[in-house]
Parts: sequence; C-alpha cells; structure tokens
Amino acid sequence: MFYFISTVFTSAFLLFMVQPIIAKQILPWFGGSSAVWTTCMVFFQMVLLMGYGYSDWVVRRLDQRKQAILHTVLVLISLAWLPILAGDQWKPDSDTEPSVRILLLLLATVGLPYFLLSTTGPLVQAWVAKTHPQIKVYRLFALSNLASLLSLLCYPPFIEPHVNLKTQAMAWSGLYCLFALMVIVSVWRTLRAQNSSALDHSLASVTAQTQAPKRGLVVLWYLLATLGSVLLLSFTNHMTQNIASVPFLWIVPLVIYLATFILVFDVGGSRAQSGWYSRKWFMPLLMVLLLLTAIGMVEGYASTMNIYFALPLFCVLLFVACMFCHGELAAMRPEPQYLTQFYLALSVGGAIGGLLVGVLAPLVFDSFAEMPLALMACTLLATYLWWQSPPPNWSKGWTQSITAATISMSALTGWYLWDYSMPSENTIVSKRDFYGTLSVTQTGPIEDKETLRHLYHGTISHGWQYTDTQLRTKPISYFGPEAGISKVLDFYAQQRPSIDVGILGLGIGVLVAYGRENDNYRIYELVPSVLEIAKKYFWYLTDAKANLSITLGDGRLNLEREPSQQFDMLSIDAFSSDSIPMHLMTVEALQVYQKQIKPEGAIVYNVTNRLINLAPMVQLLAQQEGMTAILISDTTARGDYYKTDFVIVTRNQKLIQDLRLASATPIVPIPGLKVWTDNHNNLFDVLR
Repeated sequence: MFYFISTVFTSAFLLFMVQPIIAKQILPWFGGSSAVWTTCMVFFQMVLLMGYGYSDWVVRRLDQRKQAILHTVLVLISLAWLPILAGDQWKPDSDTEPSVRILLLLLATVGLPYFLLSTTGPLVQAWVAKTHPQIKVYRLFALSNLASLLSLLCYPPFIEPHVNLKTQAMAWSGLYCLFALMVIVSVWRTLRAQNSSALDHSLASVTAQTQAPKRGLVVLWYLLATLGSVLLLSFTNHMTQNIASVPFLWIVPLVIYLATFILVFDVGGSRAQSGWYSRKWFMPLLMVLLLLTAIGMVEGYASTMNIYFALPLFCVLLFVACMFCHGELAAMRPEPQYLTQFYLALSVGGAIGGLLVGVLAPLVFDSFAEMPLALMACTLLATYLWWQSPPPNWSKGWTQSITAATISMSALTGWYLWDYSMPSENTIVSKRDFYGTLSVTQTGPIEDKETLRHLYHGTISHGWQYTDTQLRTKPISYFGPEAGISKVLDFYAQQRPSIDVGILGLGIGVLVAYGRENDNYRIYELVPSVLEIAKKYFWYLTDAKANLSITLGDGRLNLEREPSQQFDMLSIDAFSSDSIPMHLMTVEALQVYQKQIKPEGAIVYNVTNRLINLAPMVQLLAQQEGMTAILISDTTARGDYYKTDFVIVTRNQKLIQDLRLASATPIVPIPGLKVWTDNHNNLFDVLR
C-alpha cells in the first residue's frame, strides 16, 4: 500500500505545484493580467479531463498487463518535456491572441507531464479497488486533494520568496523524474501481485450485484461539479481584477476549493448529512451569506474592495458554496467499481466550468456576470435538493415553508447581484475582453457644457473628459497642475523646445494634452479595446498637438525589444482597476526603463491606489539602482481633479531639487520590506 499512497500523494503534489510555477513564468508576457491564470486553469482542467477520460477508458477496456505497458510507455515519453521552462519564442507579439498563445505554450511546456499526473489518482484508486477491496478508496481521493492543498500552501511562503523561477522549474522537473520511477514501480508491482483471473471474476461478480448509477444521479454529478468550477474561477476573477494578479490571490480560492474536497471525501457514509458536511446547516448558511454579500456589493461595502473586509467575505462565501457542491457530490458517490466514471464526471464538470468562465463568458457578457449567475444557480440547486430530500422528521408544511423562503431569498439575491454586475443607466458602451471589463459613462446631456465622459476599467476610473469643445483639451482627472507628473513635464518643457515622452498605459490619453507641437509622445498600450475606446469616445488623441505614436502590446516587452528611445520622461501608469501588474514594478523592469531614458531623464510611477502603498517599494527600487525617489502627493480633491500620488525616480539633481521645493511628501519606509523582483513580489507587505 505504501507505493500506492506515496504515488498518489506525489502526483497530486506535483499536479498543483506546477500551476503557479508555469503561470508566473508567463504572467509578465501577457501584461500581468488576471486572465492569464484563468486561461491556465482552463488548460489544466481540460488536460485533467483528458487524463480522467483516459483512466476510465483503460480501466474498462484493457487488462492489467496492457494498462501497465501503455502507461509505462507514456510516462517515459513524457520525460522529453523536461525541464518545464517556457521558451522566449512564446513571448507574444502585439497582434497575438493571448488565450490561444497561452494554451499552445502550456501544451508545449507541460502538456504530457500534466496529463500523466492527472491520470495517476483515478488509475491507482482503480488498482487499489482490485487488489485491496477492503480499503476505502475514496480516502485516497481525499489524500490527493490534501497533497494538492499542501503544495499550494507551500508556494507563497516557502518557495516563491526564496527560489528563483528557473530553479523552481528545474526542481519540479527533478521531482517529476522521481514520480515517473514511482509510477513504473507501482504499475509492475500491481501486475505481479494480483491473480488476474480471480480478480476479474470477483470484480465481475460485484459489478453484477451493484446497480449502475442512474441517469438523474449522473446529471447531478455534472451539475454540481460544473457549478463548483464556475464558482472557483469567477471568484478568482473578481478578486484578482480588483486587488492584484499575484500567485497568492490565485491560490487562495483554489486552496478553499480543494479543502472542501478533503473535508467531504475523508468521511464515510452516503447520506446527505454526514461528517463535516450537513445539508441542514450549510444550506441555510449559504442563503444568508449570499444575501449579505449581494447587499454588500450593491451598497458598496464589498465593491469598494476594502481587502480586509472583502477578501474574508468572499472566501467564506466560496467555502460554504463549495462545501454545498462537493458535500452533495460526496453524498452521491457510487461504489468503487464506478469510481472512474464518477471522477470523469467531476473532471467534465470542471472543464465545462472552465470553458464557461474562461472562454464563453468574455464572449457573451460585457461584465463579470458569471459570478452572480453562479451564485443564483447555487441557491436554486440547493432549493431543489432541499425540496427533494428534506431533513428527517420534518413535516411537509415546514419543508414547503422553508422552500418558499429560500426561493424568495434566491430571487432577492439574484436581483441584487444582477444589479451590481450590469452597466448603469448612463453607460454609453461596455466591453469585456481578455484583460477585463471596460465601460464608458456620461454624466449629463452632450449639450451641457459641464458634461463629462468617464472610462472605467473594472471599478476604477481611468480618466474623464469634458464633451464641450472648448473644455475637452483641458488635462483633468489624475493629471491636474499640482500632480507630480504634471510638474515633471513642466520642468522639461521649460528647458527644451521639444521633449520626448514615453507612456506605459494609455487610459483615454489625458497626458498628451500637455504636448506641444514639437513634442514627441510614444504610447504603449496593452489592451486594443482601450485604444479603440480612446479614439472613438474621447478626443485627447485626435486634438493632440504633439507627434503621437502608439504601440500595442505589453509595454515592458516592447521596451525590451526596442533600441533606446531616449525619453525625457517615461510614465508608468498601466494599472487595470486596482490590480497591480507586478512585472512593471520590479528591479528588472526599472533596469529596462533606465535604458530608455536620457541620463538626466525621469521615470514617473503613478502609485495612486486605494489598497496598496506602493511608494516605499518604488523608493527601494530606486535605491537598488542608485537613483532618487521623490513622492508628490496632491491630496486635495477638487473639481476636475483626483487625489494623486506620483513617485518620480531620477538622477537629475536639478529636478530633484525643484520637486523637493514643490512640497514633496516624505516616503515612510515599511519595516522589513524587501525589494520586488521578477522572482518574488509580496503584495501583502505593502497593503494599507
């Protein structure tokens, strides 16, 4: 049994450890978008599905010897994929469709090893059911989820901070070689240990006595598995869009998801009320949490994304919802001879959920509507199951009353959540793509002189502009005359008849309003939809006096590929919502920026953020490179302007002196803060 247990544990550990390793390798190539993780999850779920399908097929169609030969050959072939390092040839061009590129990259980098890892759990459990019928094989499923959970919990505190990405990939590849040996040993020991004819006869006898799962039960397997997957991915999208696209926030929902599997499958019994899951308690708790969350989002308590309130709220709700989905699945599990069919249903549901969130939802919805829809489906399915199988000793009238109450609460919850996810009445256009949601809103009629148009990315405004022809050239929002970036532009404009400016992050193009006829502004924009909206619904680009050039694609990647542009000023302002593209805030990124500016030039970071105090980190980056960081805080919101925080990084002593005289704000260091690199960046060290 030791070989079986150790093989299952190792495979599950490696199965989930590879996900943050490979995702973090490619995250900077695709703009640091949270959709990178979602796309990766779609790939992993699809490959997992193929692995479970393969397991079900070989168990039902091949004898033990043929299984052993086939699996051994595949394991040996998979070694050709090692080490799991994404090659530079996979870095995207500006016209590359991100999702397709990521899927092909993952297939080439980890495809077959991940497939073999995904087959191990169901195959080994099927072998155990044959050779050790007295063992409760579903406990091995709980064990595999425990191993997956441990691998994810190990990554943020123990691996990511201390081990660079190349070493992570090489170490994982070495462990995979060990796993391959363990699989081969387990396969052939099983073959030698069993009496095939006797076991096949015994299994046939058991199968004949046990009724196959009914169609209605199988449908519920698919529904519950799909719903759990949609909940996982939609919650992950919601949190990473509005906080940060970092491994920790990828991992937290996945940890919760896996933990619920452990809690419900590590207990015996086939009743709805058993072990850690009790329908009687979890369903009412689910209803209450759904309503509270919906009200909180609509009223602003959760939508403002105070991380200390919103993150626990969403995590608790996800836990309860997944406990419902997976607890019901555990109660419906079949006899061991049908376990590969059961696991196949779970993987099909997971893959369907991944496709719904990662592929279909961006095509169908202009907002992240899949989360409220998933929560609504959760309430309706819970109500149905409650009606079909109420707690014992409950009267019919009591059951009907509770059912009516849950339906009413479901409707109210659905209304709140749908209201939150839908565009407001003053929305002109709303779009969703790989990088998130964009919306343009307008306050007042177009004829009104004071009418403003706003661009929102997620929940955060990315600038606004007057519609009046006489006012629309005025630089407003984050770029008022007292903003740090405006002072830097004024400094260089006073010294030279023309200046060269680089901008990472277009927004609506407000900054180009400062450009003069001889100035050159080069803009780098990751999201094609942002450029389209800036040209179609705003006028800063069309009214600009300066010479403009716009390059699509990730700004850092483009700067790495280009010769030095010799910018006087380079603006770093490419945040989406409150999410931080971490690859733009590292030492390696600053080194790229330095090569693109003149010796006396400046790099200006927009660090305005509700959740995260980035100024101390930028100061550490500057110190690392022997530069000076100056914080200019425009703290008084007035009229057309936001409160802003800009950190200017430069070696220009005259500029430093001028900024300090212009009431620069001292940067308060954060004790113990470590400088961010491409290999390690700890978001929670800079939370406000």
